[in-house]
Amino acid sequence: MPLDFTAIDFETANGFRGSPCSVGLTKIRDGAVVDEAYWLMRPPAGHDHFDPRNVAIHGITAAAVRVAPRFGDVFGAMRDFIGADALVAHNAAFDLGVIRSALEVSGLPGPGFDYACTVVLSRKSYSLPSYSLPFVAEAAGVPLVNHHDATEDARACAGILVDIASKHGATSVAEVFAAMRLALPHTDGYDPAVDGLSKATRSALERLAGGAAPGTSTGRPGWVTEGPNPEPNPAADPAHPLFGQTVVFTGNLDLPRPEAKARAAAAGAQPASSVTRKTTVLVVGSGFVAADLRTGRLTSKAAKVLDLQRRGQHIEVLSEGEFMQMV
Repeated sequence: MPLDFTAIDFETANGFRGSPCSVGLTKIRDGAVVDEAYWLMRPPAGHDHFDPRNVAIHGITAAAVRVAPRFGDVFGAMRDFIGADALVAHNAAFDLGVIRSALEVSGLPGPGFDYACTVVLSRKSYSLPSYSLPFVAEAAGVPLVNHHDATEDARACAGILVDIASKHGATSVAEVFAAMRLALPHTDGYDPAVDGLSKATRSALERLAGGAAPGTSTGRPGWVTEGPNPEPNPAADPAHPLFGQTVVFTGNLDLPRPEAKARAAAAGAQPASSVTRKTTVLVVGSGFVAADLRTGRLTSKAAKVLDLQRRGQHIEVLSEGEFMQMV
């Protein structure tokens, strides 16, 4: 069976995952790139507010997509490009969530997909301080010059899976998972006539009904309150990149700390209040990005994590943005 799949990457206009403004797709046949596609798009109506924080990340503005087709107008072409392929994404929970929520608010049906998350797979294939796309692409020997360009990110994600497959002697996506003793994940299709809305979409619609712009922040809390550490959700998806992790938060987050812990627990993680030998993921707020690991811009908890990493303990460091994509 050949190593065939399609890698995908979305950029969104705001904090609601159903607000795609661009998508890049890279088609792989027998381990090599054979085709690529890219669309700029207007997010679904009512969800097309452009948050300055998102614009600062990807550079796409409302003016740039003013005459672009809506998501619903291009989804058919996206679906045809993907065909029956497994979808591969770096943090697949986010990109598949974009498809689902955008379909929901557009009132459109969509197919289900087998999929692979290169965050999950790279954790089992490389030893890195962070599994953000630039770090993993570098480890895989894949060029990534313009991070957050959807086409480049999809191409880098594809190259990562090709490298992971090579490391495990796998010749198909299914064999990659078999080599790691994991089940190939699958997400169900969506039919607006019979299926309910996802939690992300319900929350966005509630915000709209309350008069707030979709995907906007409630603002930074002034004083950090740790709050309780809820138990992991036993019904969470085992394929989620946070499932089974022990997560600690540091720095100021846009989310109140208790809410961040609740979201982590909902994804199957165990939140904790301090870095210990059980810690596997540290989420850093205060505008931290993964590149800060190389420049030394760290909180005391992050510095402790790096010390534990030097002593051989494996802990991944995430920015708040990466965490928010995951949840």
